[in-house]
Amino acid sequence: MKRVRIERLAASTALGLIMVLASQSGYAQQAKAMSEQEILQAIPMPDTTLPPPPTAEDMAPAKAATAPAVAPSEPKQDAAAPAVAEPAKAAIAAPAAAPAPAPSGDVAVADKLRELFAGKIDRAFTRKADREGAETYYKTHDYKPVWITDGALNARGKAAIAYLAQVDTVGLNPADYPAPDFKAAATPDAQAEAELKLTDSVLNYARHAQIGQIHFTRVAADISFDLVAPEPAAVLAKLAESSDTAAALDSYNPPQEGFKALKAKLAEIRNKGSVPDKAEDKPVHRVKVPEGKILRPGMKDQRVIALRERLDISGDKTSTAYDDAVRDAVKAFQTEADLTVDGNLGNVTVRALNGEPKPEHRVAADPTDTILVNMERWRWLPRKLGNANGTYVMVNVPDYTLTLTHQDKLFWKTKIVVGKPGKATPMTTAEMKFITVNPTWNVPPSIIENEYLPALREDPQALDRIGLKVKQDPDGTVHIFQPPGAANALGRIRFNFPNKFLVYQHDTPDKYLFAKEERAYSHGCMRVQDPLVYGEKLLSIELPNEHYTAAKIERMFGGNEININFPNPIPVHLTYQTAFVDDAGKLQLRKDIYGRDQRMIAIMKSNNERKVADIAIERRPDASSKPVKLPVGSLGGERYDNGPNFFSWIFGNQRSEVAPPQPVPNRNRSRTTNNQRNFWR
Repeated sequence: MKRVRIERLAASTALGLIMVLASQSGYAQQAKAMSEQEILQAIPMPDTTLPPPPTAEDMAPAKAATAPAVAPSEPKQDAAAPAVAEPAKAAIAAPAAAPAPAPSGDVAVADKLRELFAGKIDRAFTRKADREGAETYYKTHDYKPVWITDGALNARGKAAIAYLAQVDTVGLNPADYPAPDFKAAATPDAQAEAELKLTDSVLNYARHAQIGQIHFTRVAADISFDLVAPEPAAVLAKLAESSDTAAALDSYNPPQEGFKALKAKLAEIRNKGSVPDKAEDKPVHRVKVPEGKILRPGMKDQRVIALRERLDISGDKTSTAYDDAVRDAVKAFQTEADLTVDGNLGNVTVRALNGEPKPEHRVAADPTDTILVNMERWRWLPRKLGNANGTYVMVNVPDYTLTLTHQDKLFWKTKIVVGKPGKATPMTTAEMKFITVNPTWNVPPSIIENEYLPALREDPQALDRIGLKVKQDPDGTVHIFQPPGAANALGRIRFNFPNKFLVYQHDTPDKYLFAKEERAYSHGCMRVQDPLVYGEKLLSIELPNEHYTAAKIERMFGGNEININFPNPIPVHLTYQTAFVDDAGKLQLRKDIYGRDQRMIAIMKSNNERKVADIAIERRPDASSKPVKLPVGSLGGERYDNGPNFFSWIFGNQRSEVAPPQPVPNRNRSRTTNNQRNFWR
């Protein structure tokens, strides 16, 4: 009975609860119709069923680690039972909300990079152009870091740092491309700064590797090249996309074989500690030549023996004959010493022979320095040396040679005479567009002003005797020129490649200079030893169907200029290679005749100069090409002696808006006259 009472009490309690719920939810009518038994079944009761004992499989460690947790049994709910309200069910079933994941390392660094670029980060970059280019790249790529992945230096960054640490192998200084300490960069702020520092070093390296760490304007005024630096954003894109970071960085170095050969020699010297064989200077003979009567070709005299020894003339050193070999050697010496060039041995020449030799630029004491500056100069040259046919002309001034390359292979080579110190053959690249047979020599303004007008003050007949003519334009501009002919200073053929320095290659009547080992005697132009063969080779490439030969060109000699145009201009590179590797694989070193090596080595060894060496400096415009003007009407007709005004201006006291040339010290007139042909050639 007691149990029955308890059950009835529970049932009445449940019934009351159901009635309350039914009155609130609209289920009251359904609850009234329920039987007592149904009510009892609706009451949730605890599940007292014991779980089965664990099996051997349940006790296995692997299974224990991976087995999902057993969810507690849920009470059965009759289909007719009222459903629990959805909001309440969701609140009960949903676990506690997990915290939002923190940004990954890359995202955090990207956010910092965005902040840095939005502010002032000029201190992170050495050049404004690099900063702007880097910002363009990072912005395009949502500021994703290039060198960092998951908050640490990635493989690309490690490869870039390793490559920059050994750029001395390509002629650059690793100290100029410092790498930040990524291990010490523990925060996104520090990592972002390290990212940009490495970017700056990489961009500096790419620019130096491609166009040089020394701008040519810091070396001399007679150097000009069209340098094309890599675009910073393109550099970063190339590295980000490349699977070989070291190869991508190395690709910014010159691709020419001449550069690669020097790179290999540099490694060979450093690895073996060996010093290459230097081009030894021939011993300077200090034999004294006695003074006496003037010696001329065809004469015999005992003094010729001493002369042969002093000038190291090939052949019989005991011969007393003043033959052609002796004459040519004397003429070469007179040209070098700036004496009257007549090939005769007078006492003025003898005294110069017996005097102290002029100081010369020598090969650097450390040959690696010479290699390094030559590798640097390769960076100034165009990446592609030849035209579409692989044709180009290369002049190596310190080697006194000219080579013609066709289809990227050596086609022809010859000796040349180049500018003497103070009248250097420039360094530049231009295009040869035509050849002139029977050229007119138009004297450059610098020679008119500095040499010919002063010469006329000494000797009014100087120009007339060598066939030079003078004319004046209506604006007063003075032109001095030499008509075509066998005695023309340019010879019978000129090779034209228009350039800002007004130099070209041409023939010369002074063939004796090609017997000299060192041939720096001109005013900047290049005299070619075999100009007719040179013309034949060029025209065989440019106009093969015309069948030009040296003999055919010679038959064109006359008194009128004839231009032969090239359908495909040929690049001409005027270079200064004091170190190069010859066809036999041997390193060749040459004298630094213009001091270009000396200047560049000084820059490389100076920390202060090297920091700014890649910045161009302004130089004064070359005034040597500025036309020379005299008062209008001072010249009558084409010849300088057709009117009195010109000579009254030179020798008289007429005042004019143009200052007359200053008098020069009195010199032997024959010397001035004989030297006229050597002024520009």
